[in-house]
Amino acid sequence: MDRLQTMAAFVRVVETGSFSGAARQLGVGQPAVSKTIAQLEERLQVRLLIRSTHALAPTDAGLRFYERARHAIQEVDEAELEARGTGAGLSGRLRVSTATTFARLMIVPRMPEFLARHPSLDIDVILDDRVIDLVSEGIDIALRLGVLADSSALARKIASSGRSVVATPAYLSRAGTPKMPADLTHHHAVVYSQLGDTWVFRKGDTEVSVAVRGRLRVSAAEATRAAVLADMGVAVVSDWMFGPELANGAVRRVLSEWALPPIDLWAVFPTGRLASAKARAFADFVEDGLNSRMV
Repeated sequence: MDRLQTMAAFVRVVETGSFSGAARQLGVGQPAVSKTIAQLEERLQVRLLIRSTHALAPTDAGLRFYERARHAIQEVDEAELEARGTGAGLSGRLRVSTATTFARLMIVPRMPEFLARHPSLDIDVILDDRVIDLVSEGIDIALRLGVLADSSALARKIASSGRSVVATPAYLSRAGTPKMPADLTHHHAVVYSQLGDTWVFRKGDTEVSVAVRGRLRVSAAEATRAAVLADMGVAVVSDWMFGPELANGAVRRVLSEWALPPIDLWAVFPTGRLASAKARAFADFVEDGLNSRMV
């Protein structure tokens, strides 16, 4: 490896905490990464990593080298992009983390357009409804919905979506259509665990909280979709989750005169890093495409 590749390998080792994790992200074998770091330490004549049977940790010298190397790599990326010109495509690999259903419905269908703009760019999409650690997983940008758990995260809001209570005509025919939020206590609710079983409605100056009951609680939005479409009950969902079904009548909104809190979409970048040009470009692409589709 040349010096820049060696620095990139070391940065990945520190961020993943292992040779194997760095190797997976770099697409090389673990022995190659281990040998590269050993050669780097030999060339610098300093110990950069403390090795144990369970993990790797940087020494003080390693931490200083990591910070310099990380910034150097980012500067090189920015310099190459600047040299190509603003109209040039991005290159390399971009790792994106987002929720499964959101990716399937709102991101993946538009990927061909983004990739066509940047034919030298490869994208890894890591699907998980849970909040994962961006640094240890080598993520360049995460698209997260809702309230950010970490207020110190480097993030920007890029879109917002309304929310509704929905159900299928078959379920409503069987159970009746709720006219007031309080009527939901007599219905089966599909409870999304991240939202909880207390739903808050507002109309004018009136705010009402309803504790719903449901025999099914799910931890992923994909399961919420499937349960609603299987006529299992009512659910609070982001409007984008059932766009086609709401348009064709397969799913109906209820209590539409009552407002639910909207849900925000955030572009989140790894703490302690400068957002790369690739990550910023992808966030801009998502923002441009979604602001007209998530309302």
